[in-house]
Amino acid sequence: VLTDDEKELGICLVDIGGGTTDVAVFTDGAIKHTAVIPIAGDQVTNDIAVAMRTPTQYAEEIKIKYACALRQLANPDDTIEVPSVGDRDPRRLSRQTLAEVVEPRYEELLTLVHAELRRSGFEDLVAAGVVLTGGSSKMEGVVDLAEEVFHMPVRLGLPQHITGLVDVVRNPIHATGVGLLLFGHKNQQMGEATLFNESGMGSAFKRMRNWFQGSF
Repeated sequence: VLTDDEKELGICLVDIGGGTTDVAVFTDGAIKHTAVIPIAGDQVTNDIAVAMRTPTQYAEEIKIKYACALRQLANPDDTIEVPSVGDRDPRRLSRQTLAEVVEPRYEELLTLVHAELRRSGFEDLVAAGVVLTGGSSKMEGVVDLAEEVFHMPVRLGLPQHITGLVDVVRNPIHATGVGLLLFGHKNQQMGEATLFNESGMGSAFKRMRNWFQGSF
């Protein structure tokens, strides 16, 4: 998801997953700092479930389909149906109300990442800005909110250097999987087959390859 120019100039990669957010800082073409933040998409889902009094599976669906991380981008006239707990009737709530639940959690997460970047001592060296990736980075408004928090350019990172099923695989949610596949392919081309023998990393690579073949 990163270009060689970005890694050389200085970039902060933020991978927002389900359970954790992974941070990696690159400068001079190499990784210089990593960190893990224990806040990610699952916490956002839980916030929606609690605030809107809806079961977790519906909260996850609402997050994916309708959530916005910046309330001013959400149209207050847009409404969504929210299933209730038990036998209660579903309710209709505005999309802006949903954004008011989601935005504080994303702001907290991005503020923690910014604090970690400052603590690392590399904040002034990431001239290329920030790249967001991972399934929980896809939400509308996340890039805009991140630019407000970091005060630097932010873009959404998509897997690069892939062919076939590009529309399916070029998605932040597949960034880690595609990265592992490209890493394995590159090392096989370089003759480093020992990294990918039948045990350890080799079996992990084969499982990842088989998952992609089975899924797509």
